[in-house]
Amino acid sequence: MDVTELAKQLKTKAPAMVYLVLGTQQVLQEAALTAFMSLIPEDQRVMNVGRYDMEVTPLASALADAVSAPFFGERRLVVVNKPYFLTNEKRGGKIEHDLAALTKYLQHPEPTTTLVFSAPYEKLDGRKKLVKELKKVAVNVSAAPLDERSARQQVESGLHQDGFTIDDAALETLVQRTNADYGLMVANVAKLKILAYQNKQITARMVEELVPQSLDDNVFDLVTAVLRRDQPRSLALYQQLLASQKQPLQINAVLVSQFRLLIQLKVLVKHGLSQGSIASKLNVHPYRVKLGLRTVRQFSLERLANAYLGLVKIERTLKTTQRDPELLFQLFMLQYTRQN
Repeated sequence: MDVTELAKQLKTKAPAMVYLVLGTQQVLQEAALTAFMSLIPEDQRVMNVGRYDMEVTPLASALADAVSAPFFGERRLVVVNKPYFLTNEKRGGKIEHDLAALTKYLQHPEPTTTLVFSAPYEKLDGRKKLVKELKKVAVNVSAAPLDERSARQQVESGLHQDGFTIDDAALETLVQRTNADYGLMVANVAKLKILAYQNKQITARMVEELVPQSLDDNVFDLVTAVLRRDQPRSLALYQQLLASQKQPLQINAVLVSQFRLLIQLKVLVKHGLSQGSIASKLNVHPYRVKLGLRTVRQFSLERLANAYLGLVKIERTLKTTQRDPELLFQLFMLQYTRQN
C-alpha cells in the first residue's frame, strides 16, 4: 500500500503488529511516521513511543521496548530506523545486533505493540532468512519515489484537502522547476501556501517568483537554443548564466552532461527501450528522460554529437588557457551553425 492508504487505514481499522516502510523518498517516510504517531494520544507519547536508529543503537534496545506493556495506554509504538542489516550493505563499527532475537519476535509479535521498520532503501536483501520472516508478517508500505503523474496527483490532492487550488500552468511550472521530484515539490508547496494564504489560489506567477530554476533547468533552455542554431538566443542565455554568477566551467560541464544524456537517449530509444527502461538503465529521473526524449526526436545523432564534441573542446580550452569564456562560446556557435 502507499502512504495515503496507510493513513486512511490507521484512522478506520486496528493497526497491524508489524509494518515495513520501504523506499528512499524521505518526505513519504516522514508522512508514514506522522500517520503512525497518530495511533498514540499526544499525552502518552513520551512513555509509549520509542524511536531507535540502528546505526547507533543496538537492536536489543528496540526489542526490549517492543515487548513491554503500554504505560497507561492501549498501545506502544516502536520505530526501528535505518535497519541496514535487512539489506546487503556492510557497516563497520562496534554495534552488535541480535538478529536471532528479532526473528523470534517476528514469529510471536507483541499484540499491544506496533513495530515499524523505517527502511530508507531501494530494496532489501531477499536472500536473508530474516527478511523472508519479516515479509511474512509485516504490512508493506511503499515510500519509493513517485513518478511524475503520481507526484502531480499527490500535490493537487494535498492542496485540495487544505483548501487550496493550483491552476494547470502553475502545476506545470512547479513540475518543471523541481524535475518532478516529489520531495522538492512538497517543500516548495509549503512556501507557496504561505504566499497564497489570502485567496487560497496558487498561480504560475507565484511559482515563477518563489521556486528557483536550477542550473540544469536554465541550461536545458540553452541546449534547445544551441540545437536550433539560434545564435542570438543562445548567446543571450549564456550571458544570463554568467550574469547570475555561474562559473564558465560549471556552465560548460552541465552543457556537456546534458548533451551526453541526449546522445545516450537517442541511441537507447533507437534500440527500442522504453522511457522507464531508459531511466532505470541510466539512473536518471524519469522526468528528465521524458524532456530529453522530446528533444532528441527533433534532431539527428550527428547534430547532437557535433555539439557535444564542440563543448568538450571548450572545456579543454577553459582548463588550459585564460581565453574569454563568452568569446569561446561565440566561436563554438559560429562553427556549429556552419556544420551540416
